[in-house]
Amino acid sequence: MVTGAARGIGAATVRRLARDGWAVVAVDRCADDPDVPYPLAGPQQLDELEREFARVRAIRADVRDAHALRDAVELAESEFGGLDAAVGAAAVILGGGPVWEQSDTQWRTLLDVDLLGVVHLARAAVPALLRRPRPRQGRFVALASAAAHRGLWGLGAYCAAKHAVVGLVRALACDLRETGVTAVAVSPGATRTDMLRATAGLYGLPDPERLAERQLTGRSLEPEEAAAVVAWACSAESGAVTGSVLHADGGFTA
Repeated sequence: MVTGAARGIGAATVRRLARDGWAVVAVDRCADDPDVPYPLAGPQQLDELEREFARVRAIRADVRDAHALRDAVELAESEFGGLDAAVGAAAVILGGGPVWEQSDTQWRTLLDVDLLGVVHLARAAVPALLRRPRPRQGRFVALASAAAHRGLWGLGAYCAAKHAVVGLVRALACDLRETGVTAVAVSPGATRTDMLRATAGLYGLPDPERLAERQLTGRSLEPEEAAAVVAWACSAESGAVTGSVLHADGGFTA
């Protein structure tokens, strides 16, 4: 199950997992938000994933709706026999000024989507991961950000929300001790997505590539590069990694 699945890293993750043989429940809001000043993914982008892969099921749901995520988990269990991995990729970015000038609405939207959206996914998905029989290899993967590990001007609320995602994953991994289910965070850097263009807009930059100048790669990453790390985190081979962060950031935090 992947949230934020209609575009960007979420869509690249759905495609990578589907090509690796996974059945995927792809979840996305598929509608603009009046509190987010840039266009969000549309339903046609989510539906395209379902048309592209026979074992992808598209579900339109907002991660702020805990009941909708539980319904999506129930679909995974009823149609595909169970849930083995959950990926929280849904997020928005807001900011553009110092912390004390960011509005209550900006703070609430970022915390509700970027943090509580992951909490809602965990509350819906982890019980299903634990319903799989032992020996199980369940995986919970949350998309954090390089912003979880570095202070960035004008993005204080976003940094705080993503830092909290990392803390949540570490605590969740402790709660999952000895269950066979792991929890990790993946922290991408500047990646060629609609969110990167929105971030460049917050800084008044006409070229989003400017945001990748601090990355050791010397370029923005492709969504597929982050998705490859997420897919590995979902695999059986990642069993030794839990409570950790995978820095898919092109060396930004180095």
